[in-house]
Amino acid sequence: MQLDISDKSLPVYEALASKVRLALIQHLNNKSMNIRELAEASGLSSAIMTMHIKKLEKAGIIRTEMIPGRGGVQKLCILNTEKIEILFPNHQQLKKEFYHTEVSVGHYTDFLVKPTCGLATTEKYVGEFDEPRYFLDPQRVNAKILWFSEGFVEYKIPNFLLSSQEPEELEISFEASSEAPFTNDNWPSDITFELNKVEVGTWTSPGDYGDRPGKYTPDWWPRIINQYGILKILRISKDGTYIDGQQISPVTIHDVNVLDKQWSFRISVKEDAKHVGGLTLFGSGFGNYNQDLVFRLYYKNKDLTRCNKTLQV
Repeated sequence: MQLDISDKSLPVYEALASKVRLALIQHLNNKSMNIRELAEASGLSSAIMTMHIKKLEKAGIIRTEMIPGRGGVQKLCILNTEKIEILFPNHQQLKKEFYHTEVSVGHYTDFLVKPTCGLATTEKYVGEFDEPRYFLDPQRVNAKILWFSEGFVEYKIPNFLLSSQEPEELEISFEASSEAPFTNDNWPSDITFELNKVEVGTWTSPGDYGDRPGKYTPDWWPRIINQYGILKILRISKDGTYIDGQQISPVTIHDVNVLDKQWSFRISVKEDAKHVGGLTLFGSGFGNYNQDLVFRLYYKNKDLTRCNKTLQV
């Protein structure tokens, strides 16, 4: 979850401004609980607990589901986010303009994958599980989730940068996890990123998550397999490459041929990696974030005034 310093983020700040609600988050981090269980664990009445739950739900920190119980239907409270990032206003960043491109998970242009593997649209599976040939099925362009234990998928992205614009930073965001048999929170996987055939770094995914349904994962999707991932933000800037603000390599935006008219972006799990734990990519309609692969190229306009003065001389 990303927040900023604006009124729209106030519900989250208000939800966190309470020792009781912070304790509730700790409880729900261990397991999903109903209102009565949370009230007993906190020493509060169910009525007071309902008020706290409403604030956390409004903020998007938790979500609730109605499930059958011994005494009838009960409200189950489920933690809905793993991390909150606060973006402070930066004077230079506010001035930056950017080109935004969103690429669907199924719109890869090249691949090489090994089972376990598969892909699906928001309505159905594409072909059969663990058969790489279905990654060539015409229906794969509609896929909103894909997974494999080893290999890569590669995407082509158009570059609309003009000659009068200077690239400053490329930001790539996506939701991903490992690919374990069924699910496993402790299943590390080294996931490597390449832009225009330049390796920019590796991130180790902690696991493959299935303890609760993804916020956007369709109801028909089996509960025993991957449900959601982690939103990752890869930034290639003038001073290096970063994942969620942590530098993962010294590769800069000037090292990756960012001025090319189109880019290739490859995500891979290499056979010689320390942790060969697979990859699951979640697109819109799956997981906890309703997005596909998002590319933002930040740029600044070159100093045309100085050029004009030079021409006049």
